[in-house]
Amino acid sequence: MPSLSPYRQELDYGYAPGFFPSMECLLKRPECARRVLLKTEAQGTEASEKLMELAKRMHVRVELADKALKWISGKDNCYAAVVFTKCEQELAPDRPHIVMHHPSDSGNAGTIMRTALGLGFSDIAMIRPCVDVFDPHTVRSSMGSLFSLNVHVYSDFDEYRRMYPEHVLYPFMLDASVPLEKAVECRIPEKFSLVFGNEGSGLPHEFSCMGQPVRIESNEKVDSLNLSIAAAIGMYAFSGKAGLRSRNEQNE
Repeated sequence: MPSLSPYRQELDYGYAPGFFPSMECLLKRPECARRVLLKTEAQGTEASEKLMELAKRMHVRVELADKALKWISGKDNCYAAVVFTKCEQELAPDRPHIVMHHPSDSGNAGTIMRTALGLGFSDIAMIRPCVDVFDPHTVRSSMGSLFSLNVHVYSDFDEYRRMYPEHVLYPFMLDASVPLEKAVECRIPEKFSLVFGNEGSGLPHEFSCMGQPVRIESNEKVDSLNLSIAAAIGMYAFSGKAGLRSRNEQNE
């Protein structure tokens, strides 16, 4: 592998900064891991010993890279990272999907990934223009959940819809919507998509004519909820109704 470069979207590899995201990459997508980067002062710690042992088992090279870790994370307190090959996954056609339409904040996107995994959703569609799912900030915000999910980026919503026409849409918006509580009272199909819009502008008006628009009701003291909070509330409600959380417990 050639010398490492500061992250750019056009590179064919990305960085998973932090001990936990690094471990998740090695455990869940070992075939994508190219090398492990370790900070000198982290040597001998319990976390570094675990990471090095796992890397050895997976036949992944470990090297000291203090300078690289600083420009990967932009911080002085990043002690480890995995260099991984970028690889998008196809979404499962028979499972529910989370659709993020034009998300612009890496922190929100990563947090939604982590929440989705915890609530039993394993398939996420990203609609361009959107954040770079392989950006180190996104990967770290997801706490490595990216490596346990099927995440695919689509050029536009029409492309996603052509691939999964049977999924019932639940766009989260105000226009023509029903309260979340009422939406989950009805029978939830096996194939459905929860669609969340951009942090600032939400979903375009045309989504009010697609599927069953849903709104999360709140009092007049706030005009809207943060995207990751709204997505968490929506996913929690639908995952319980669809039995996704209980299915997770049975698989543990």
